Amino acid sequence: MRENGYHPSFLRGLWALTNRELKKWLKDPVMLVMFVLQPLLWMGLLGKSMNIGALFSANNINLPPQISIPGNAILYPNGLQGVILNGTKLSQMFAEIGSEVMHNTFGVTDYFSFMAIGMVSMIVMTTTMFSGMSIVLDRRLGFLDKVLSTPVPRAAIILSKVLNATLRAMFQATVILLLAYLLGLQLSPTFTLLNILGVYAAIFFLSVGLSSIFLAFSLKSTRMERPMQFVSLITMPLMFASNTFFPVSLMPEWMQIIAKINPLTYMTDAVRQLTILPLDVSALMIDFAYLGIFAAVLAAIGIVLSWRYLTK
Repeated sequence: MRENGYHPSFLRGLWALTNRELKKWLKDPVMLVMFVLQPLLWMGLLGKSMNIGALFSANNINLPPQISIPGNAILYPNGLQGVILNGTKLSQMFAEIGSEVMHNTFGVTDYFSFMAIGMVSMIVMTTTMFSGMSIVLDRRLGFLDKVLSTPVPRAAIILSKVLNATLRAMFQATVILLLAYLLGLQLSPTFTLLNILGVYAAIFFLSVGLSSIFLAFSLKSTRMERPMQFVSLITMPLMFASNTFFPVSLMPEWMQIIAKINPLTYMTDAVRQLTILPLDVSALMIDFAYLGIFAAVLAAIGIVLSWRYLTK
């Protein structure tokens, strides 16, 4: 308590600083468009061009001029389309095998749906990583010194950055999901509108944890290069050592170890469970337990470091 008896309001300071951050974001629509455009290009170009299911089509399977089948019968096909085995065309059999392989590998029969959900994790990561750069910019412009001279608790300064990144990530993830649905995202039969609340919860936990990490590495920095170097170092391992683009079960064993402790893996799996995959309650509970612990621990570390290192 201060000598004049004034108690600084944590919530009032948190709201004022978060409101300022959101206004800065809304006044820069170009940045908003760029954040949405990048994953949209990934979905539209990479997601649609990587038609992995076509690898298992009949047109990509070359048979020898003659085929031996049980009973010593020999078929001389004029192309795969004409081959009939046990009353079923081989082309149809291979097409069904392709769908089964896709489903067993990705959980869905089209790779686009698998990848589009991975784009949600990507947009969350790219949004939260700029929270560290934001606090460095405030320090260089002198705004951080002014805030530190006020009664606003330092935890509110850090959490305003975290909350701003979280709200932005939720909004941009919503846009990505809507665009993915228009481009052909196939929702599971277990999907309901209530599942959206679970999607937002997963985004919230990951955003809180990641933004706390990026902020912790930028508290004392006065140069933009430091958070940028950290972001460049950590983003690629986070993205590719997870199930964002490829199932963890098919990765090399040493990479599976990294993927199983990667928070992006759990967030992506939770969102897929809630949108495109049949709901597995036990797996979903594990995902949320990991994300909740990750967010709580990293947010606590960020607050403790702000008390110690956030100075003028």
